[in-house]
Amino acid sequence: MSGGHSAGLLLYRHTGGRPEVLLGHMGGPFFARRDAGAWTVPKGEYVPGQESAWHAARREFQEELGLPPPDGAAVELGEVRQSGGKTVTAWAVRADLDPAAIVPGTFVMEWPPRSGRTQEFPELDRVAWFGLDGAREVIVKAQSVFLDRLAEHSEGAR
Repeated sequence: MSGGHSAGLLLYRHTGGRPEVLLGHMGGPFFARRDAGAWTVPKGEYVPGQESAWHAARREFQEELGLPPPDGAAVELGEVRQSGGKTVTAWAVRADLDPAAIVPGTFVMEWPPRSGRTQEFPELDRVAWFGLDGAREVIVKAQSVFLDRLAEHSEGAR
């Protein structure tokens, strides 16, 4: 698998002095009954050289959540390579968002497999706030590095 490139925004806030992050649960039948490894930074694909990762992260936030990306200082979280080969670049932005306000983008796929029928599914079927420990339990494994980098930033910002 060749991979590709994705970029996203990881929203964070402080509740009771502790950081929380906003993650999205991947939509579609493959993740319907999974929690661990099925939550992600809201992100999407882009082509380097045709679009900057930062622009893609903001565009994809809007597409995935149906809300404009928040303004505010962005903390560069760098990039990680996921097990399938995809490189993900992320930024953290401090903002609050009501998960009930999202209007997720959708995708179409053949379902059930080899049935010849297509169905539409939400890109993210729900979003939720997690403390860092809870987020580590459910986030796509490679993306947990973003949580570590955000924690380091939060401690350094005090």
